[in-house]
Amino acid sequence: MNPAKRSFGSVLNRILYPEGIRTLNNEELTALAEDLRATIIETVSRTGGHLASSLGAVELTLAVHKVFNTPQDKIIWDVGHQAYAHKLITGRADRFFTLRQKGGISGFPKREESPYDVFNVGHSSTSISAASGILEARDLKKEDFKVVAIIGDGSMTAGLSFEGLNWSGDRKKDLIIILNDNEMSISPNVGALSSYLNSVMTGQTVKKIRKDIKNFLKTIPSIGEQVLEFSKRAEESLKALIVPGALFEDLGFTYVGPLDGHRLDHLIRNLENVRNMEGPVLVHVITRKGKGYEFAEAEPLRFHGIGPFYPETGGAKTAGKSPAAPSYTQVFGQTLVQLARENPRIVAITAAMCEGTGLNAFAGEFPDRFFDVGIAEQHGVTFAAGLAVEGMIPVVAIYSSFLQRAYDQILHDVCLQNLPVVFALDRSGFVGEDGPTHHGLFDLAFLRSIPNLIVMAPKDENELQSMLFSAVSCGQPVAIRYPRGSGVGVPPDDEPRALEIGKGEVLSEGTDIAILAIGSTVYPALRAAERLREEGISAAVINARFVKPLDGSLLCNLARSFKNILTVEENVLMGGFGSAVLEFFEENNLRDIRVKRLGIRDEFAQHATQAELRNLYGIDERGIVSTVSAMMARKDIETP
Repeated sequence: MNPAKRSFGSVLNRILYPEGIRTLNNEELTALAEDLRATIIETVSRTGGHLASSLGAVELTLAVHKVFNTPQDKIIWDVGHQAYAHKLITGRADRFFTLRQKGGISGFPKREESPYDVFNVGHSSTSISAASGILEARDLKKEDFKVVAIIGDGSMTAGLSFEGLNWSGDRKKDLIIILNDNEMSISPNVGALSSYLNSVMTGQTVKKIRKDIKNFLKTIPSIGEQVLEFSKRAEESLKALIVPGALFEDLGFTYVGPLDGHRLDHLIRNLENVRNMEGPVLVHVITRKGKGYEFAEAEPLRFHGIGPFYPETGGAKTAGKSPAAPSYTQVFGQTLVQLARENPRIVAITAAMCEGTGLNAFAGEFPDRFFDVGIAEQHGVTFAAGLAVEGMIPVVAIYSSFLQRAYDQILHDVCLQNLPVVFALDRSGFVGEDGPTHHGLFDLAFLRSIPNLIVMAPKDENELQSMLFSAVSCGQPVAIRYPRGSGVGVPPDDEPRALEIGKGEVLSEGTDIAILAIGSTVYPALRAAERLREEGISAAVINARFVKPLDGSLLCNLARSFKNILTVEENVLMGGFGSAVLEFFEENNLRDIRVKRLGIRDEFAQHATQAELRNLYGIDERGIVSTVSAMMARKDIETP
């Protein structure tokens, strides 16, 4: 069956936009929730994606769109990996089968896709600050609409969330924050009671009575003020004992909750009341990750972000197939454990990505030397600097695109003091279907400008092992970037060996052109050289290894031996590896050379598979062959 023509559930077939949801009764909404879950499971089983979070937020999504007049009212999703149901009911059901596919819809909210996607997201903890800005703009333009930020409890671990809370609580404007808490559970009767009590306490009658009593007490001289103050203190003391929202109340928010996030009727009733409240409100909603799909409920971490799977069993479609090689993540984790056994000063830090960065084994073997700081990259880097000041060797394992958030801490707290902190940048280069918010295409450019920092990238898993050994031994800041996915099949050595800092290697001799490659582009360059020989072109291939410091003597030798040089990198061209090579040639007056750079042009790469993206930007074997052939034919070509 053509997936574009598959039939949705009976209710979802009738609902194209949220206007249709507002006509449904509770029974129909419940049926729609089932349709949405079935569609999400069926689609993600083919495309991969963020399953557990989206399944857990289905009822919340329906309740928000039923109560608020979207898109006039603005809904800002945090991270956005829980927004699949939102996409299905905002005009994209007929394209949902293209989720995360090249040319298809994004796995995250994206303004270019729909007016219902108010803010582009993919990284955590941005929603409150963005919503606060939208709210201020609304008032400056004298417009009238509601602003709702939906944020998960995990995102609340980041400092940016608390900066937003601090600001919006002080401004006293009618921002609504929905805290989607899927880490704690509540029993049905507690949930029902909580929903009922909050529904009553947010009702207009009770609000008016409380306001009238407060105003009356203020009119009584002396005694009235004392009674009012006593009442306030008693209320706060009780709140601190039994209400989990005391912190939010202290920050200036009216706290509502906790609400059962899967009880549509209670959610809708409370949100209707909250919609009419004045001032900042935080609504605490309890949901269950993976709700409605037993395998995701049982293993929410595995189904958080998952590849294609069999919906009947929950098993991965790649199960039983042995990968050609271990992943770079696995090699990093195994090597770090090996090094830590020999050096008790090595400690590991991650930002809520223990499994994703390959630190599970380290955490199990060295629990006292493992630190998960939550989604708080800035804190994690400065925390590492503090450890390093006291003689430890911190290894900070963070995805490349997430380390962007800690740039000042890398520069000011680590490199300015020349502290021996090792940054392990997983998922550098193209990550594939998660798209522009997750591609690690900027690290070479934003890191190589920082003094004292060594920047390197391995060509294979064996070289990653050697680079990690060199990094923890060199006594200064180091960044190692490596790609997502499997290695090339070069097994690590039993004993890691140290590399000479700043030294590259010639992998293949040639006479016509030198191809300078770094990291994931080295093996495509080697394969390209073999094809070029069949065309009569002799290409030397050099594994640069280091972006900083460059191998100056090797570059000088190349400049004397070749008139044509091609640099290849899986990174933005602007300020990247190729730029570093050009700068070196200019600084050393080596100008009688023709240099061509292959990499990512000045744009944000979209979502597609890694192979599709490498082909699109011409950094795969085919693209390198095409570029070299054109150079040798003396044709000026545009970067693919």
